[in-house]
Amino acid sequence: MEKRPVPFSATVLFTTVVVFFIAAFPSSANLSFNFYAASCPPAEFMVRNTVRSASSVDPTVPGKLLRLLFHDCFVEGCDASVLLQGNGTERDDPANTSLGGFSVIDSAKRVLEIFCPRTVSCADIVALAARDAVEMAGGPAIQIPTGRRDGMVSAASNVRPNIADTIFSVDDMKKLFSSKGLSLDDLVTLSAHCSAFNDRFQENSNGNLTLIDTSLNSTYAGELMKQCPARASPSVTVNNDPETSFMFDNQYYRNLLAHKGLFQSDSVLLDDNRTQKQVVDFANDQVGFFESWGQSFLKLTSIDVKTGDEGEIRESCSTTNE
Repeated sequence: MEKRPVPFSATVLFTTVVVFFIAAFPSSANLSFNFYAASCPPAEFMVRNTVRSASSVDPTVPGKLLRLLFHDCFVEGCDASVLLQGNGTERDDPANTSLGGFSVIDSAKRVLEIFCPRTVSCADIVALAARDAVEMAGGPAIQIPTGRRDGMVSAASNVRPNIADTIFSVDDMKKLFSSKGLSLDDLVTLSAHCSAFNDRFQENSNGNLTLIDTSLNSTYAGELMKQCPARASPSVTVNNDPETSFMFDNQYYRNLLAHKGLFQSDSVLLDDNRTQKQVVDFANDQVGFFESWGQSFLKLTSIDVKTGDEGEIRESCSTTNE
């Protein structure tokens, strides 16, 4: 049976998100809704069409775009620094070698450069593409402000200190998220995505996996070991649904209640009294999760943005302008 997003009041969500954004991020005052209304009216439509087209060919694209946004915003802020290529850039760090979705961003940029040259930033394209990806995968439709500018610095050395590790405790994650202006509630809300789970298994001399984390449901662990050989590169997974298409719903939290979290950093959300109630609430209330997602996603896409005279508008997303 086809999954469809649970309907809820988009107007109420949008109003709540706008008020919340203005109150929580006064430093992002130069971002605005419909920023390109005069300079490039079809900008958001073009990004959306590019994401839709790519997703129809490759159903893993939405999940890749969402993960790409996380890795961009948590390092140097939401400035498309993760897209820059070259020796020693963020893309060289092992934590980013499995990222995908770059070709989708590049495709959208090429189209936009034809109709609106040097106008729409790569940083905005990354944020809009992730926003659209979530909606196309069954998640909530939300509006986000635009006006981000592209950063000119990308260093692999900045990645590891700013990306959550799969063995992080709640305290570790809280400290990291707090440094980005995100709350404990944001942490639980935005945790509904993941990428690998090698730390929960051990590879023997024959290349077979053995479960070493006893908190993981043994039957589910067996299914994962069959689907994801130890020597295979970790695949992008979202909502604990390995490999295949990305479906955005509250399944992640239902899986946590069933002890099917892929990461140790997932499981601790259920074990910790500070986050347990929110996990349970989201598992039982998809509408509530979607509403929280709208607020947390807005905060995520506003982390340390560059606006005004900061940064630049790249002609190509993989290189800075000369």
